[in-house]
Amino acid sequence: MKATFIGAAQTVTGSMHKISVNGTTFLLDCGLVQGKRKEAFEANRRFDLVDPKEIDFMILSHAHIDHAGNIPTLVARGFDGPIYSTFATKDLCSIMLQDSAHIQEREVEWVNRKRKKQRKNLFEQLYTHKDVYQTMKQFVGVNYHRKREVAPGVWLTFYDAGHILGSAIVFLTIKENGRIVNLAFSGDLGRYDMPILRDPETIPPIDYFIGESTYGGREHDDAHITEAKMAETLNRGYERGAKIVVPSFSVGRTQEIVLLIHSIFEKGLAPRFPIFVDSPLSTNATEVFRMHPECFDFETSMFLVDHKDPFGFGRLTYITDVEDSKKLADRDGPFMTISASGMAETGRILHHLKNTVESDRNMVLMVGYCAPHTLGRRIIEREPKIRIFGDEYRLESEVVVFNSLSAHADSKEMLAYYDHFDRGRMQNIFLVHGDRDQQDAFKEKLHGAGFRDVEIPARGDEYDL
Repeated sequence: MKATFIGAAQTVTGSMHKISVNGTTFLLDCGLVQGKRKEAFEANRRFDLVDPKEIDFMILSHAHIDHAGNIPTLVARGFDGPIYSTFATKDLCSIMLQDSAHIQEREVEWVNRKRKKQRKNLFEQLYTHKDVYQTMKQFVGVNYHRKREVAPGVWLTFYDAGHILGSAIVFLTIKENGRIVNLAFSGDLGRYDMPILRDPETIPPIDYFIGESTYGGREHDDAHITEAKMAETLNRGYERGAKIVVPSFSVGRTQEIVLLIHSIFEKGLAPRFPIFVDSPLSTNATEVFRMHPECFDFETSMFLVDHKDPFGFGRLTYITDVEDSKKLADRDGPFMTISASGMAETGRILHHLKNTVESDRNMVLMVGYCAPHTLGRRIIEREPKIRIFGDEYRLESEVVVFNSLSAHADSKEMLAYYDHFDRGRMQNIFLVHGDRDQQDAFKEKLHGAGFRDVEIPARGDEYDL
């Protein structure tokens, strides 16, 4: 059995790992690389380490674009095998991949107008809506805890990763040459005691683990102070009539923020003022959340009983129409706009930011991880001038960073999860999906916790298991 690390190797985005066993080859995830536009575009088109036509099937950990977003490219290039995921992940991908195709269509059109004037080669979309349509026909939904044989000698079981709706830890039981090996892939590991979703589930004993390491060297702020910090922020914004802009991931983070603000308003911790969720994807994703209450934790289930709809309340408006979105630019504060993308790289959030950031009355709330070289990271680092749609803007607005809302486990939480593993049985741990400094820090922590063999594979590294 061989494992080849292709994406999210010593970096955070573009998750993709190849496993070859018993004459079968399959992928764990196939995500988009995010970051600098040209470099990301070239990386996402590159399939030098995997031939799509030779992949027998794929297992998808969850629906986030950096894990699922490049599957239609694989399909367009000849991959026609089944894609195994949880049912919630399948439903989220049905809207997220179409949204990705739509964003690409608009971005390529915009970039090519400039490239044409500069007499440069024009870009082509990675994939189209037709490719997404074909991709969705290849999805196979699998419930949590239901063991399924996906290839001769390969059995798959999903366990709840607690990261986003439908996210799964991939647990594989593999029989090869008379021996049984248990291999697991974390996808993105969630956190304990967070709203909406259940905690990450403990998996059976394993021999090999491919684990994310996004926050391997950091600890998040205490999640219990989040409500107080958000309430204080809302009060401050209300008092000065601020336009509050929140770049937010459409799946998971937006629903979490909506639920948090709903609770704050219900408790009277801040005065009610208009909240807009301006993102067709966020709106559609919220509908998928409503369809899958089986993924909710007990507290959210009880909130659902008491309030019927945790993602809707009197002062909340979901916007899908472009003209309604444009009207927000002329609206006086106080009000809040939650819009995608979370790293502030694409989508309607760019329009809201350019209409907001040059006034010190306004606020930008950064509520999640932003990769290097993204606009979101530049805002978090409070660069005095930022570029939006190629134009320069002064960053005068107040920037409030929430480090307690991350859906990724931090180093302390990951160590708590790893503590369930049998150190005597564990053959090797492979750290992926993290910047190198975070991976080095977590490797050191794992050694301190008694795990002997920890690897940080680079792109293209291959291991015999």
